[in-house]
Amino acid sequence: MTIFAIAHGAGDAGWSWNLVAEALKAKGHTTIAPDLPTEDESKDLTDWATTLIEALPSTSDVVVVGHSFGGFVAPLVADRINAKALVLVTAMLPSPGEAPGDWWTNTGYTDSGLEDKFWHDVPPHLVEEAEKHERGMSETAMVKPWPLSAMPAIPTHFILCTEDRFFTPEFMRPVVTDRLGVAPVELAAGQLHLSRPTELAALLATYAT
Repeated sequence: MTIFAIAHGAGDAGWSWNLVAEALKAKGHTTIAPDLPTEDESKDLTDWATTLIEALPSTSDVVVVGHSFGGFVAPLVADRINAKALVLVTAMLPSPGEAPGDWWTNTGYTDSGLEDKFWHDVPPHLVEEAEKHERGMSETAMVKPWPLSAMPAIPTHFILCTEDRFFTPEFMRPVVTDRLGVAPVELAAGQLHLSRPTELAALLATYAT
C-alpha cells in the first residue's frame, strides 16, 4: 500500500481530492489531502509542507502529489521525507529562490482569454459543491522565495492536462522541459481533477510500484 500525500492548489481544499482518493482506495492505496493553511498570513510555504507531513500516518512508501500552486509545496514535502516519488499535476514548477508571485512573469505566462478556465469539463453538481470549499490565499505565500536549491533528487513526474484552459498545454510543455527536464505524461482533462478522477487515479497508481 502506498500513501499519496496531496498538496492542493490555491483557493482549493483537500475535499476536492475525494473522488481521486476513492479511486486510489479501490486500488489498495491511501490518500492524505489535508486543508493547507492557505489563508493564514503567519504561515509560509514551509509551514504548508509541515501541515501535510504532520497529517501522514507514516513517511515510508509515500508518493507526493502537487496540483497547480501545490507545485510549490509538494517538492518541499518530498524533500523532507525522502519520498518514493514526486508527481506534479498541471502544476507550477518553481525555480530556486523564486517567489510564487514572480512565477507568472518569469515563465512568460499569458492568459488564454477563455472565460471558463476551470469548470468547463466538471459536472455541474461537483462545481456547486466545490464552490462551497473555496478559500483565500495569503500574501505571505506569494512573496517569500521558494527555499530549495533544486528539485528533490527522487523520481519526478509531470502529468500535463491537454484540456487545461488555465495552464494550457502549449504553455506548459516548454515550461516542463525547461524547468523539470522530463517528458510529461498527457491526460485528456482540464485544470481540475474533479473532471477525470478515475483516469487521474489510474495514472497516479502507476507511480506506486
